[in-house]
Amino acid sequence: MEASKKNAALAAVKHVKDGDIVGLGSGTTIAYAIEALGERVKKENLKILGIPSSYQAFALAVQNKIPITTLEEHPLIDVDIDGADQIDPKLNLIKGMGAALAREKIVAASSKLNIIIADGKKRVKVLGENNHPVPVEVLTFAIAPVMRTIEKLGGKAILRETKGKLGPVISDNGNAIVDATFGVIGDAAKLDQQLKMIPGVVETGVFINLADIAYLGTPSGVEKLQTKRK
Repeated sequence: MEASKKNAALAAVKHVKDGDIVGLGSGTTIAYAIEALGERVKKENLKILGIPSSYQAFALAVQNKIPITTLEEHPLIDVDIDGADQIDPKLNLIKGMGAALAREKIVAASSKLNIIIADGKKRVKVLGENNHPVPVEVLTFAIAPVMRTIEKLGGKAILRETKGKLGPVISDNGNAIVDATFGVIGDAAKLDQQLKMIPGVVETGVFINLADIAYLGTPSGVEKLQTKRK
């Protein structure tokens, strides 16, 4: 699997050109992309600025000598590279198992080109297969009512808790993460809107019409999927 992730990452970083503003997603696959970009910065003297979507991405970028900027300074991103937990044939996604979904969606929506990288096992026919949950970022004040409303919508809501200590997982924004399981999702765009209408919900891990290219890695290569954002 690590070889698959690395192959996908190496394919994605080829899209980055000198002078680009680059969105840096989160997760284990993205770590390979950030390392590869760092190598290009060192060997090619590539001039880029990164906008990380999480503290993890920020720390990795600094470690790999990638200069950092902000959306305030550069509100339009040339290339965003991010991972996904599930990818359907239209390149709609479920993201957020790393708890960075809100910032990742902001960066994706601010990008001219959004590239998703993952191992081939993340590909599904329909989002929600295998009872994969939809991560939902929630204000801590609203955890209980949000979870109750998710149950009314037909989902199973579980507050994500940390491992190694008591308490909920807290995002870089200071919010909680609720994992909402609906089974196979017939209309992901509708579910996204229903969840976002719940008072206290900051963002959902359903990404609709936000990806242009997906590189799905295998141990021996990579498969490219492409669509056009509407």
